Amino acid sequence: MYTIGQISEMFDLPISTLRYYDREGLFPALKRQSGIRQFDEKDIEVLRTIECLKKSGLGITDIKQFMIWCSQGSTTYELRRQLFEKQKKTVEEEIKKMQQTLDMIKFKCWYYDEAIKDGNEDQMNPMNTAIMPKEIKAIYSRQHKKRG
Repeated sequence: MYTIGQISEMFDLPISTLRYYDREGLFPALKRQSGIRQFDEKDIEVLRTIECLKKSGLGITDIKQFMIWCSQGSTTYELRRQLFEKQKKTVEEEIKKMQQTLDMIKFKCWYYDEAIKDGNEDQMNPMNTAIMPKEIKAIYSRQHKKRG
């Protein structure tokens, strides 16, 4: 059994957040001893799922619905799977956007490394893909694809 303070440290979450989750009914089986919350391994797994769903962009209302489905047993497996499929797509799209952002940052790092070496940006304007390393050229090409 773990105290709320231990769980707070384990997950790097404020105690107030854990209390809020409890008030919202996200820990339906949470035990108390003399009014003090006692978290077990099952509660820790619930919290891992809550944090996963939260990080995937799901709001507390939807997470509460998920927890209700969990309490309803096997009849809600399909609903729960659909929820995770939807969140998987959301996360995949976010990863794609972040990869595009990372690509642009990598390109700009290379660009300014070259400008610093040359003391100016003359060699880069207009952009000459022939002078680019293979990875940077691929990034540049992806960033400058026709969008339409």
